[in-house]
Amino acid sequence: MTTLKEKLQNTFEALKSALSYTNVMQAPRIEKVIVSTGVGKISDKSKLALIQDRLARITGQKVSPRPAKKSIASFKLREGDIVGYQVTLRGGRMYTFLDKLIHLALPNTRDFRGLPVSGIDDMGNYTLGVREHTIFPETHDEELKDVFGFSITVVTTAKTKVEAEALLRHLGLPLQKRESETE
Repeated sequence: MTTLKEKLQNTFEALKSALSYTNVMQAPRIEKVIVSTGVGKISDKSKLALIQDRLARITGQKVSPRPAKKSIASFKLREGDIVGYQVTLRGGRMYTFLDKLIHLALPNTRDFRGLPVSGIDDMGNYTLGVREHTIFPETHDEELKDVFGFSITVVTTAKTKVEAEALLRHLGLPLQKRESETE
């Protein structure tokens, strides 16, 4: 079985004919993966610590708190209050996380029928939301009262949606088929 890193090294050969690349440097690649969650109105220190701990277990890296940039009185929010947590993965940890996401976590999702292609933005990045963090094997034995969701953004060097979709399909991300492909 080939790993995600090996598939990335063979991206040029796989996409050369489909996208008419002439140089290896034209092939898109993954730059980083950003995992982030918002904490909203949670002010309980133990629950915030639990969220930090679970994200650190899932990603294998320390979590960075994200403070509010300015005060908003109607939300009772003060500048500097923690509004979320974020992890930026690169290199080996990024490949390990993506492998775990594709092969373990997504198949554990209830009623999973593939990821929507609409998650690809105009700059070639893909964003998906995870409703329950318990789909990851590190957090499988948890109580259901402390479940939280987070978003995962895969940042690529692709210039268009077509390039990004071809790269993500080549890597094995289970994207749904387009309407024209099913007919």
